[in-house]
Amino acid sequence: MYDVLIVGAGPAGSHTAARLAEMGYEVAVLEKTGEAGGKPCCTGIISLECVRSYAIDRRVIVREVNSARLFSPSGKSITVRRDEPQAAILDRTAFDLMMATRAQEAGAHYLFHSPATGLKVGHDRVRVEVSADGERLWYEAKAAVIASGFGSGLTEKAGLGGPSDFVAGAQVEVETPVEEVEVFFGREVAPGFFGWLVPAAPGTARVGLLSRRSPGSYLRTLLDFLQSQGKITPREWNPAYGAVPLKPLKKTYGERLLAVGDAAGQVKPTTGGGIYFGLIAADNAAGALHQALQSNDLSARGLAGYERGWKHKLGRELQLGYWGRKAFERLSDSKMERLFDVMQKEHIAETLLESDVSFDWHSQAIMMLVARTGIGSVLGMLRLPHFGSKDI
Repeated sequence: MYDVLIVGAGPAGSHTAARLAEMGYEVAVLEKTGEAGGKPCCTGIISLECVRSYAIDRRVIVREVNSARLFSPSGKSITVRRDEPQAAILDRTAFDLMMATRAQEAGAHYLFHSPATGLKVGHDRVRVEVSADGERLWYEAKAAVIASGFGSGLTEKAGLGGPSDFVAGAQVEVETPVEEVEVFFGREVAPGFFGWLVPAAPGTARVGLLSRRSPGSYLRTLLDFLQSQGKITPREWNPAYGAVPLKPLKKTYGERLLAVGDAAGQVKPTTGGGIYFGLIAADNAAGALHQALQSNDLSARGLAGYERGWKHKLGRELQLGYWGRKAFERLSDSKMERLFDVMQKEHIAETLLESDVSFDWHSQAIMMLVARTGIGSVLGMLRLPHFGSKDI
C-alpha cells in the first residue's frame, strides 16, 4: 500500500508527487495516457515569477515575451510593453515531462495507461479503481490526491462536487511571421471572453479562444480573419478542445482526499491560466499531507489546513478575479469600444505598468481599473465582492 496515490500527471500532480517523495513517502502517480505531457488546449504562458519560484528549466521555454497588443471589436489597438521580459511561453509537453521527471528522480512511481475510473474511501485507506486493457485494477494508499484536470468526474465521485462554472476553449498551431502576443476582444470573436495569437517557436504561434458556446466555430472565424490580414499561413487546421473551470470547488478536501489544480478549480478566472496557481496549491497539498501522515490523522478535519492554506494565498485573487470576469462578460461591443477609448485617453496601460502590476496577481489591476472614473462609468455601478473565505 502506498502512502499517497495521485491521479493525474499534469504539473500540479507531478509537483505534489515530487514534494512528497522528497519527504520520503511512497507515492504513485496514475496517468491515463502513455506519458506525462501536453495539455492540448493550453497557451503555456507563465510568468517569470513562476519560472523563478519553481526553477523551471530554460530548455522547456520556447520564447520570452515583454509585450502584447490588444484589439477592440472594431480593430482599435493598445500596446502594453515593458523593457524586460514578463512571461515565458512553454513547450507544454516538455514542461510536463520535466515536472514528471523531477518526481520520478525523487522516488515517485508513475503508472501510465492507468485511467482512474472510481474511488472509494475506507476507514484506513483509499482505493482507486483503474481500468486498463479491459481489466479492472485497484490501487490502495493511505490518502489520495485528485489532480486529474477538468472534467474527469472524480471529484464528484469522491463527494467533493464538481465545477459550478466553466468555459470551453479551442486552439490550433499555426505558421506566422508575427512576433508579438495579440489579444482580440468582441462578440464576433469570443463573446464575453477573448481570442489570442501567441508566438511560440520561431515562425509558429498558438491561436485560440475561450467561449461559453461553439468555440470551434468562433475559432474558424478568427482564423479566417487572421488569414485575411496576412498574419497566418493558410492550411488545414485540426483544433484541440478543452475546458477551464472559472470557480474553485466549494470543498477541496475530504477524508483521506485532496483535490489540486484544475480539478479543484484553482485557475485564474480572468485568463484561464492555471499552471502557477496549481503549483502553489500543490505545495499546500504536500505540506498538509505531510502533517496529516505524521500525526496519523487523515480525517477531513486533519486535512482541512490544506484548504485554509491555499485560500490564504489564492482566495482573494480567485474571488476578485471571478467578479472581474463576470463584469467583463456583461460588456457589449459598444461598451468595449468605450473602454478602449478611456484606456487610451487616460493612459491607463502606462499607469498599470508604472504601478508594477503583476502578470499573475490581477486583483491589484482590477481594483485600480474600477477606481478610475472613466472605467467605472463604462462598467456601471457594480458592487465589489465581500471577501469571506466561505464565498471563495
